[in-house]
Amino acid sequence: MRQPGSSGQHCEFTAASYFSWPTSSRLSNAAEERANYFSNLQKEEDEEEEVSPEPASSEPKGQRATTLLELMTIRAFHSKILRCYSLGTAIGFRIRRRVLTDIPAIIVFVSRKVHKQWLSPLQCLPTALEGAGGIWCDVDVVEFSYFGEPDHQPTSKQTFTTDIVDHLQGSDPFIGSGSQVASQETCGTLGAIVRSQTGGRQVGFVTNRHVAVNLDYPSQKMFHPLPPALGPGVYLGAVERATSFITDDLWFGIFAGTNPETFVRADGAFIPFADDYDLSRVTTSVKGGVGEIGEVKAIELQSPVGSLVGKQVVKVGRSSGLTTGTVLAYALEYNDERGVCFLTDFLVVGENHRSPFDLEGDSGSLIVMKGEEENARPIGIIWGGTGSRGRLKLKVGESPESWTTGVDLGRLLTHLQLDLITTDEGLKAAVQEQRAASTTGMSSMVADSSPPYVNLKKEKRSPEEKVEASLGPLQVQHIDLEERIETKGGPPSVEHQFMPSFSGQCSVSAWTETAREDLVAGLANGGCDGDLCVGLRLGEGDNGGKRRRTEMTKDGMRPAE
Repeated sequence: MRQPGSSGQHCEFTAASYFSWPTSSRLSNAAEERANYFSNLQKEEDEEEEVSPEPASSEPKGQRATTLLELMTIRAFHSKILRCYSLGTAIGFRIRRRVLTDIPAIIVFVSRKVHKQWLSPLQCLPTALEGAGGIWCDVDVVEFSYFGEPDHQPTSKQTFTTDIVDHLQGSDPFIGSGSQVASQETCGTLGAIVRSQTGGRQVGFVTNRHVAVNLDYPSQKMFHPLPPALGPGVYLGAVERATSFITDDLWFGIFAGTNPETFVRADGAFIPFADDYDLSRVTTSVKGGVGEIGEVKAIELQSPVGSLVGKQVVKVGRSSGLTTGTVLAYALEYNDERGVCFLTDFLVVGENHRSPFDLEGDSGSLIVMKGEEENARPIGIIWGGTGSRGRLKLKVGESPESWTTGVDLGRLLTHLQLDLITTDEGLKAAVQEQRAASTTGMSSMVADSSPPYVNLKKEKRSPEEKVEASLGPLQVQHIDLEERIETKGGPPSVEHQFMPSFSGQCSVSAWTETAREDLVAGLANGGCDGDLCVGLRLGEGDNGGKRRRTEMTKDGMRPAE
């Protein structure tokens, strides 16, 4: 069966109730805050220059930047000039002949790198950039090719077969990180086993949003290994919540650029396992021999650049299996044709610079940082890669090579309100907690819906007493149709009784004992002394816009990238 690939490009789905999208109502306020933020930084720098003026020099005299935050601040400080002469930027170390040095730098991607002799002074990028407080860093220029092809062509997904890949695509009786998951049209990779921090604390898994969500379908269901219409598979569950982009200040805790429309790609979805799914078939160990993992490695912006950039990572995906790579850069930034600024957390290249770190269908795979004495710790999930985003030329005379982008797992879990489950014992405990929460919820529902105990025996009373008692706190009185038409203060019409504003409602617990006795006695006698008016209060309807449909694929399942 042919499985056409998906490029993983962003589609603007905004109508799903479980889909998180940054609201535009805060952009105006954010723009003012952003302008004040960088204006204050500029004032601090100007004041320092007035106090201790120094002669102009091509080499900064201040302190060299060493942390991720310092590099991000310097880049944001010069974002306008960098946007004019580059395809995008990132932060990391200088690259010398395909080898990472230990020199912190802002990496600038250009379409063609030439000698400065062939450029005018205005076309040349500076060798260093200085930010607020005199902190500075180097600038490294890297050639980025949109259409170049590497010497080594990745093996086709249809013929790339190993024992690991076979297990991931359905021959293993257990499912876990690295296993194939599929929606109605798109297949990807299960990222990690998690549990919800809210509600019934359901156990489920995370993967990419573009793998799990397709609004051409009324429900976002996930299967392993394939949906029933395309092959054998088991229903895993439906998407409960997902997100695609987050504003930079909420993601990083700072303004990452001067552009008020600056977003970070989050691209994640949470799918709780279905109630009838056998959770004994779920494992928290990463497939492919990686084994148990530790807690999520949080990316702290105050940390040195070397705490992340240059580290070796591994991933297990349904298409390429187990691969290794190196974190080349952090906070990849580019601006689209509409002037919107986008950031992506990780830039990873394959270990031997020839084989790609991922293939189409590996979207959602867990990116794990190798540990020397402890379990490997996850740092993110794959979002996309070379398939639709071009290639990097890291050495003169060599062809461009593949790369992969990833999303910070720690921040994604925080935004989706999820906890990572790292051991099978933790999984068992989470399942027990989910069942306990479900039982408690069911008991609460039964208690709320059960009628109170009523004594069917009653003493005889006069009709007047019955009417007075039956009114009680209900204050429900029978009004003839003619009286309703003439009386403006009567209960609303049948149509209005279904509106949220209808006030003629009460709780069963508010009834008096006599009212209960009369009601039950009337029902027992097969009659009623008066008409009983009942109003229903329905929740507010969904006022969301219509779903936007995407172009349908011509045939079959498509691997997500």
